[in-house]
Amino acid sequence: MSLQNVVDEMRERVGDNCGLGAVIKFDFGEQGSLILDAKQIPNKIDFDGAEPDCTMIISLDNFKAMAEGSLDGVSAFMTGRLKVKGDMSIAMKLGALLA
Repeated sequence: MSLQNVVDEMRERVGDNCGLGAVIKFDFGEQGSLILDAKQIPNKIDFDGAEPDCTMIISLDNFKAMAEGSLDGVSAFMTGRLKVKGDMSIAMKLGALLA
């Protein structure tokens, strides 16, 4: 899964307004990162943008597994496969979007 595939799929899932009302950065390490700006409507997903309220640090493979439902977000967090910086409540709301 490429970073562009993630952007395309996320745009499809988010639509015009995912309802989070926050800026989230997905940090995929050396593979890059993307920003979901859900403070503006329509929501914007791009490779750079506003300062994030929450940063999720995860590999692309683990992100894909979470999006497919084969990896639970809580399990990923508890085992260190997902790290969260910033507002944890935003990360918790994000699970519904990825499901």
